[in-house]
Amino acid sequence: MKLIKHIAVILLVLSSTIASAQITFEAKVSKKKLGINERLRVDFEMNKDGDNFNPPDFSNFTVVGGPNQAVSNSWINGKRSYSKTYSYFLAPKRQGAFTINQAVIEIDGEIYKTTPISVVVTSAVEAPKDGNNADYIASENIHLVAEISDDKPFLNEAITVVYKLYVSPDTGVSNWREIDNPKYSDFWSQNIDIRQLKVQNGTYKGEDYRYVILRKTVLYPQKTGELEIEPLSLDITVEVPTNRRDIFGGRLMSQAHKTVSAGRRTINVKPLPEQGKPADFTGAVGDFNFKVTTSKTSLNATESLQAKVEVSGSGNLKLFQLPKLNLPSSLEVYEPEHLEDVRTNLNGMQGRISDSYTVVPQFKGKYPIPNISFSYFDLKTESYKTINSNEIIIDVLQGPTNQTGNQDITAAGGDKQRVVLNSNQFAFIKTDTNFTSTKPNHFFKSIGFWTALIMPFLAIPLVMVFKKNKEKRDADVFGNKIRKADKLAKKYLSEAKKALGKKEAFYIALEKALHNYLKATLHIETTELSKEKIQELLSKGQVSQQTITGFITILKNCELARYTPITQVEMQQDYERAASTISQIDKELK
Repeated sequence: MKLIKHIAVILLVLSSTIASAQITFEAKVSKKKLGINERLRVDFEMNKDGDNFNPPDFSNFTVVGGPNQAVSNSWINGKRSYSKTYSYFLAPKRQGAFTINQAVIEIDGEIYKTTPISVVVTSAVEAPKDGNNADYIASENIHLVAEISDDKPFLNEAITVVYKLYVSPDTGVSNWREIDNPKYSDFWSQNIDIRQLKVQNGTYKGEDYRYVILRKTVLYPQKTGELEIEPLSLDITVEVPTNRRDIFGGRLMSQAHKTVSAGRRTINVKPLPEQGKPADFTGAVGDFNFKVTTSKTSLNATESLQAKVEVSGSGNLKLFQLPKLNLPSSLEVYEPEHLEDVRTNLNGMQGRISDSYTVVPQFKGKYPIPNISFSYFDLKTESYKTINSNEIIIDVLQGPTNQTGNQDITAAGGDKQRVVLNSNQFAFIKTDTNFTSTKPNHFFKSIGFWTALIMPFLAIPLVMVFKKNKEKRDADVFGNKIRKADKLAKKYLSEAKKALGKKEAFYIALEKALHNYLKATLHIETTELSKEKIQELLSKGQVSQQTITGFITILKNCELARYTPITQVEMQQDYERAASTISQIDKELK
């Protein structure tokens, strides 16, 4: 009997050992040596489904694709074979020897880890010139170009950078995303909004291409000498034709991932000439008009007027200082209010800027506002120009007369404007008073008395009606649920609504809103927010399959829309669908 027990225990241990030995979890790479211009595919493969998959930190690579999941089930001779794979596509950031660290997963309550893998990244390798190779075809048919309006501008002269993506007629692009964004060091920069991407026909190196303008940027160089414009890099999914055809004779397409870059560009910025530079020049470059105006030229003492110094035209309007007014000392002057009405397009800044001064005269008399000058560098003639304002006389009609002796208070100048006090600044307390008797005013039986007495009785019916309506509203369970659902949808989608029109910011905010809603409603953590888990929890909450499918579709849209052309109308539709779906889930969730 003891022998049988021992044998049973041994068999049990052996069976559990064999069962555990059958579970595999391993990492595989497409190559262990690659050029910096190549891609690396990493697969994490297991033969039994698990939970809480945690990939390694790809710190030396840029994740350009994935994670993609693939599940395979097969039966061979009555025996089931199962495989699940998480795939990542990586682009190396620099050359060197790197390690793909361990990935972790939990299977049947046990923790499994992959073995680290070493890879070597070399300098760029030449792509094979194979007409049947999808990567080669993509590299030949996709080009990102940065077109610069002028590579030898003057300091503070506007130039434009237009990024165009050229695609050959027999090649398609399904989506793209930006990897590296230029930061434009040593430039003042502003992006020009592109409301909708438009495909146009053009030529690239003499051949017919289609192209789309991805970005327009206006730059004003702030330093002289050689300045670098950093490259814009994109990860693109390309559809290329193959030599294979379907049963109807149509050519089959193949997908390839390609990284394209506009490359670094060097701008040689010329300094402004020193010869003929005016003493009052503060850096204005362009074509400008200048004037000084006042809201009135005659007024009384202690009244106020507005004196405005204004520059209008085209040029670096936001990048220089306006000249200061020089006023007589008897005019009290407050700090100016700076106003800008400037728009920026591919021709640079256009509009007007101004400083508006509030001026208060203290004494009667005539006060000149002397003419002042404004100097700028004219790009058309490549010379300096100076504009002088006209002298303005302020006539103070009524007010106290100045008592300053020989001092000329109408002369301009002085660093500090004096604040002059009136002669009746100090008033004395009267010592003689005339007392008059007042008739006592009794509150009893007054209008206020009767109002205070009757109002509580009048309020009783109102309180009863309000209470009845509240009880009726509280009893309306379905209606309350609808109102609560709508309120919750608006709460979580408020940030997304603010970002409407800005594609990337909108879809990031929308995805975050959907995740936060699920975390608050289903009480799950961010690490558990997989689509399978969401479907499972919503199904348990008796949410209809149609609503669940709609919610998952919106999540997928958020992931894809950031890398594909999207219009304002489509963003508005996605926002409305998200609000409707959140509201519907909250109504159905048990």
